[in-house]
Amino acid sequence: MAAQETVDHKYVYDFSEGNKELKELLGGKGANLAEMTNLGLPVPPGFTITTEACQAYLATGREPDGLAGQIEAHLESLERAMGKRLGDPQDPLLVSVRSGAKFSMPGMMETVLNVGLNDQSVEGLAAQAGNNERFAWDSYRRLIQMFGKTVCEVPSEEFEHALDEAKHAKGTHNDLDLDADDLRGLVDAYKKIFLKHTGREFPQQPREQLDLAIRAVFESWNAERAVLYRRQERIPAELGTAVNVVTMVFGNLGPDSGTGVAFTRDPASGAQGIYGDYLANAQGEDVVAGIRNTVPLQELEQLDKASYDELLGIMARLEEHYKDLCDIEFTIERGKLWMLQTRVGKRTAAAAFVIAGQLVDEGLIDLDEALHRVNGAQLAQLMFPRFQLDHEFQPVATGIGASPGAASGTVVFTSARAVELAAEGKSVILVRRETNPDDLNGMIAAKGILTSRGGKTSHAAVVARGMGKTCVSGADEIEVNVPAKRFTVAGQTVAEGDVVSIDGTTGKVYLGEVPVMPSEVVQYFEGSLDPEHVDNALVRAVHRIMTHADGKRRLAVRTNADTGADAARARRFGAEGIGLCRTEHMFLGDRRELVERLILARAPGEREAALAALLPLQRADFEEIFREMDGLPVTVRLIDPPLHEFLPPLEQLAVNVAVAQERGEDVAKEEALLAAVRRMHEENPMLGLRGVRLGLVIPGLFAMQVRAIAEAAVSCARGGGAAKPEIMVPLVGAVQELETVRAEAEKIIAEVVGDSGVEVLIGTMIEVPRAALTAGQIAEAAEFFSFGTNDLTQMGWGFSRDDVEGAFFWRYLELGIFGISPFESIDRDGVGRLVRIAAEEGRAARPGLKLGVCGEHGGDPDSVHFFHEVGLDYVSCSPFRVPVARLEAGRAVVETGGSDSR
Repeated sequence: MAAQETVDHKYVYDFSEGNKELKELLGGKGANLAEMTNLGLPVPPGFTITTEACQAYLATGREPDGLAGQIEAHLESLERAMGKRLGDPQDPLLVSVRSGAKFSMPGMMETVLNVGLNDQSVEGLAAQAGNNERFAWDSYRRLIQMFGKTVCEVPSEEFEHALDEAKHAKGTHNDLDLDADDLRGLVDAYKKIFLKHTGREFPQQPREQLDLAIRAVFESWNAERAVLYRRQERIPAELGTAVNVVTMVFGNLGPDSGTGVAFTRDPASGAQGIYGDYLANAQGEDVVAGIRNTVPLQELEQLDKASYDELLGIMARLEEHYKDLCDIEFTIERGKLWMLQTRVGKRTAAAAFVIAGQLVDEGLIDLDEALHRVNGAQLAQLMFPRFQLDHEFQPVATGIGASPGAASGTVVFTSARAVELAAEGKSVILVRRETNPDDLNGMIAAKGILTSRGGKTSHAAVVARGMGKTCVSGADEIEVNVPAKRFTVAGQTVAEGDVVSIDGTTGKVYLGEVPVMPSEVVQYFEGSLDPEHVDNALVRAVHRIMTHADGKRRLAVRTNADTGADAARARRFGAEGIGLCRTEHMFLGDRRELVERLILARAPGEREAALAALLPLQRADFEEIFREMDGLPVTVRLIDPPLHEFLPPLEQLAVNVAVAQERGEDVAKEEALLAAVRRMHEENPMLGLRGVRLGLVIPGLFAMQVRAIAEAAVSCARGGGAAKPEIMVPLVGAVQELETVRAEAEKIIAEVVGDSGVEVLIGTMIEVPRAALTAGQIAEAAEFFSFGTNDLTQMGWGFSRDDVEGAFFWRYLELGIFGISPFESIDRDGVGRLVRIAAEEGRAARPGLKLGVCGEHGGDPDSVHFFHEVGLDYVSCSPFRVPVARLEAGRAVVETGGSDSR
């Protein structure tokens, strides 16, 4: 019974049997050919072999039962409709064999034209074309070349070399100057190339040609470049490709024939008009291959006005039918227009927004659909400056595009020098092997950061993204020599003071200054461009769609900000509060010595003195942030550094002490420091004395911070402002830890707040897997949860985010173990499940529990949709990602039909 069901399974569809909704079964090309056929447009007859047939072939290595018979039946039907027979020596039917997956994969899979030609039928083709022997032999040489390359893996360069030799012998650079005899000789040369590489003569049986071509399209799904493209575009590997068998129409029959591509709008800018290219006396592959220069589509009006007018009418009809920009391929055969393909066209990020707005104005789509058609990744592209590149600028190295943007500046190798030159008004690029928290001031001062080590989740990358700084990390072709103040790359030496340019989108590094174009979209978000009074279609479209997204979204969007300046910028970008204020960044620079004294203190008096010195500094920090947020919620995370970030490096300190001892210097103080650092040294500081553990071990540390927060809030309130502080206890794994900190904090808050009216919430960061799994218990002591997905991912996977990306993530991506790094986009099945469990069990224990996320995933488009589904109240991200999160939060509502997960 099962075998019979396999035989009866429908694997082949005539174009008249499909429609554009069947992309998964018929592929995009087949579904759209069917749609155009059913619209009555001039489509050459043909049929589609489904993706299911491809899946079955790839799974077993052979064609599924029943496929051959179905192909034969549809081929016979096609022959009857055309009044021609495949391989007929007198009047041959020729077909093209084309791939077509559900998602467009331009240039990734192959096409074979003119299938059915052989040594006999080439003469019949010439006769039927009015004794046009040149056309017939040109078609035959194309078949051998495409078939050899696609089906039998014959190197295409050999065919191209033979063609070049034929043109050279003729004294021309144009293949149109080759006559029938030249092309007949070229066919003989191509056959010899085919025989040399395959060990067999070129197949003369048309049905064998067809079957082998179909099989080659199936197998092209797993070709190296197709696999790479799918991985890059995150296209599922199991989809497979359909195969389209289409009656050949010929654009290479003479000057009254040709081929072209057209767009219903400009895919670069979105502007309305006629965009495309046309090539007379050519077949479709000639346009793609660029073997001859095309002419603008408008020139077709002078060459063939009837076909031109018909094409414009079809383009308008297709755009209205698909309600979107359409990408069209067509052929004209002796004045007869044929439509070979249409699809919703790819476009730039700018065009996506502009076209969506235009289609709303034209009444073709509503604002919900416009919001659906753009995405956060496109918006992010529009927010960063970009280089104006030309042939003069060639990259000298390529690293990882860790934080988008384009930056040029003077090379510096230390943070101190970066700050110094920036204060003089100079643009600088901070170059390091890798950065650490001590480099923060230099990173703030720099226009961009370049490191030779690290990946997208390295310190440099994470901090740069948070600040909206351009960053290229992991450029391992660069050898950085900090003491000598230089780096070498590609045989060249770049010294401090030289100028380089870095592209944080592509990861490319250039020598010298590359011109930069500013982003008008950022100018709009910052308020310097009024969309109501500026003649800028892109800005108007972004404003319109963002306004609609804000009206639709349920998720609030906060920001991760540690300074008043960051808070102010985030508010301009639409942030509705601060979801993560990291206090450890406030302890660097000049304050580091105070923290070092605090951590190493042995006597209570030493510790109390250090805390007393830190309290007013912390209070001033929080006052500045509360003032900028003006009554919006501010979640302050109590100090959470790995301890080693605040202590001198053990190895360097040991060397310094040994050298000083060798010189006979008095090193009693340094020896005491070394002993203390050795005592507190940790093999794995990321899993050591940090977060709540540090607060419990060092008496008074959290108390000082809680007091500073409460006093700053009261100061704002009594000064006529408003403050809504939320104190977040980090790295909690057991409710008892939170209860201990909470008890002390509540006493301090009650003492400080008094009758000021200030309310202070106390919650925790869910970043330890055990916390997620015991969230019901922890919620009894927490008024809010904020998911720290960076650490939750690190601990959930057992990855060190500082090490693994450069070490083996590339291989995991290559093998398909990852579609994308779990540090970039939330791992829904694993880490995401921990979030879901914690959200559900936390709310079950405390129904009013506020839920948010403040890890890097808070600004990732796909992750925002997940957090909407789970029912979080807000996401928090770096200031420059706030608009992206706002947009995606609106899209999440539209794409779930307006549903609320709460």
